Amino acid sequence: MKIAVASEGEIVTEHFGHCESFSIFEAENNKIVKSETIANPGHKPGFLPNFLNDRGVNVIIAGGMGSGAIEIFDEKGIEVVTGAKGNAKVAVEQYISGTLKSTGSVCHEHQHHDECEN
Repeated sequence: MKIAVASEGEIVTEHFGHCESFSIFEAENNKIVKSETIANPGHKPGFLPNFLNDRGVNVIIAGGMGSGAIEIFDEKGIEVVTGAKGNAKVAVEQYISGTLKSTGSVCHEHQHHDECEN
């Protein structure tokens, strides 16, 4: 399973589309076996969900995300977990153990400036 985290360095980003990079973790038997960081290729409507799908991502974790991106991830069968905070690797470990739950945080304004809601 591949789990991507919208991140700034090692920290989960507040808004998916404006992240610095994606930390991508591969998990097998409930353990992280590999990780890599890929720079965000740019925020264009609809592009990033397809970009991550093409890389085999099964789950995306972010602080918040716009409804358009969530819809595309849903169409691709990629699980969306929003409301995450803190260290990206810890968030993935919490997801794997079943303790990280999505808050459903959806960003309603494209130029929101940290105004994501639950």
